[in-house]
This record gives sequence, C-alpha cells and structure tokens, in this order.
Amino acid sequence: MKRLVKYTLITLLIVAAVLMGAGFYMLDYALKPEGLETRSRHISDTYSYLYEDYPEMYFWIDSLRSKAMRDTFIVSERGERLHAFYVRAAQPTGKTAVIVHGYTDNAVRMLPIGYMYNHQLGYNILLPDLHAHGQSEGDAVQMGWLDRLDVLQWMDTANKLFGDSTRMVVHGISMGAATTMMVSGETLPPYVKCFVEDCGYTSVWDEFKGELKNQFGLPAFPLLHVASWLCDVKYGWSFHEASALEQVKKCALPMLFIHGDADDFVPTWMVHPLYEAKPQPKELWLVPEAAHAVSYKENKMEYTRRVQDFVEKYIQ
Repeated sequence: MKRLVKYTLITLLIVAAVLMGAGFYMLDYALKPEGLETRSRHISDTYSYLYEDYPEMYFWIDSLRSKAMRDTFIVSERGERLHAFYVRAAQPTGKTAVIVHGYTDNAVRMLPIGYMYNHQLGYNILLPDLHAHGQSEGDAVQMGWLDRLDVLQWMDTANKLFGDSTRMVVHGISMGAATTMMVSGETLPPYVKCFVEDCGYTSVWDEFKGELKNQFGLPAFPLLHVASWLCDVKYGWSFHEASALEQVKKCALPMLFIHGDADDFVPTWMVHPLYEAKPQPKELWLVPEAAHAVSYKENKMEYTRRVQDFVEKYIQ
C-alpha cells in the first residue's frame, strides 16, 4: 500500500512537472513569439513592406517621414516607456483617430488606415506601439487586455496634442480591434465618440483555444488552463479575464464591426456574439471573401466609404 501511494505521488509529480513545462512553453510561444523581433521591432522593414504592398501611398508616407510625423512617449501604469507617432491634419481640426495595430505588428504597419483618416478624411491621427511592440518597452504581448489601459492614456495624450477639444474615434485591427473593444467597456472621456473594430476576437481564451486545436491538434484541457494560470501569476491577467465580449456589453458608444467572411485566424463566427452583445448603436459589415486583416487592403474604396459614413454620424 505504501509503495502504491509512493508511486502514485511520483506519477502525479511527473505529470504536474510536464504540464508546468508545457504551460510555460505555450505561454512563451503565444506571448513572446519570434515575430516580436523579426517583424515588429524592425521598423525599416515595415516601410519596405508598405512601399511594396501600398505603392500608391509612397509619396504620402515619404513626406510624412521627412516633415509631418512626430514621436511622442508616455510611461504606462507599469512603469514602461511606450511610443507612438502622430500626424496633424492638413487643416486644423478636432477630428482625431487613434489607430491600434495587431499582434506582432507595429504603429507603422497601420499607416494605410492612417492614410484613410489623415489624407482622405482630414483627421489628426495618433498611432501607438503597444507594449512589447515597435519602439515601446516590454517583452511579452498582452493581447489587448493590459493594453486597454495604455490606450486610455494614449487617448488623453491625443486630446492634449490636438487641442484639448477633440472628437475621437478609436480604430483597431485584429489584436488592435480586441484592444479597442476592451477599451470600449471602460469609463471613457467625453471626447471619445465612436469605435471601429476590424476582425477582433471574442476573448484571449477563445482565440488561444482555437489556435491550440488548429496548430497542435490539442484540446483546451488541461494545457490552456495551466497556461492561463501561469499568465495570471507572471503577468497579472488570465485568458478568460481578457474578454472583448464582456467589455462590449458595457459600451454605450457607437461601434462599427468589420470582419472578413473567410477569416480562419480570428474566425468569422466570433463577430456574431460580439455584435449581439454590444448595445445599440452598432453596425456590422461582413466583407465577402476577405481573409484575416485584409478587408481594407482588398476593398480600399468600399472600406473607406463605410468607415466615413459611420464616423461622420458621430464626429462633425
């Protein structure tokens, strides 16, 4: 009997050690991906990508870099120095867009959306590098949850930079869209008028559960539970807690939902519970045949028209 108890305890310890090791691996795989260094931190490569994929914006972007683009910094509640750049509208205005990038992206990669707001619609724009991305400090992705607190600071910074009487839209793509929805459930300043989310996920738990199955063929239990617990211990938040779905339930401001109907990375089904959970006013655009985060790239005119029609209802 004693021997059985001994072997049982040893087996349980081995299983626990394996799960802990696998949990730490998953946490680093998800929150410290290779793309943070090879993609997000390499700003010069980002400009090369933009010039190749958006050649029509070359002269505008080149002009920004030499004349109009300015850097600004904040210190987050966690004591980290975070970076953003901003561009004033060609004509003085209070209309302002805060534009939030996605997973392993950076602020520069959002310049096509910046082009839409600044060059075409006449907005001031501020584009932050989220924690651990671009020129901001940090070593692990926060998946939008702690980023939402930083974006609140960026809203205040934008309002001060552009005249302290702005009318503001927050527009995010992918993880930036999840961040946007997570921000929307907080207590907001009066200058924030509306939100645009493009292909954001319902929660970090749902997104990681899907990726665990798609990439590794594994169920959520027990690995995702262990990784979520480790995330809470190490970073102060859990995968369940980081829920855009719960946040949009508390949002009274207008929101435009955009999602490609061929998205299999943040699967299209996610937009429907998000849209249903959000109180009015709200609008939904399912983009035909669009995969993940390409709705603007593949439908520039229609995307611009729909965003303009939406934001101009609330920002004059």
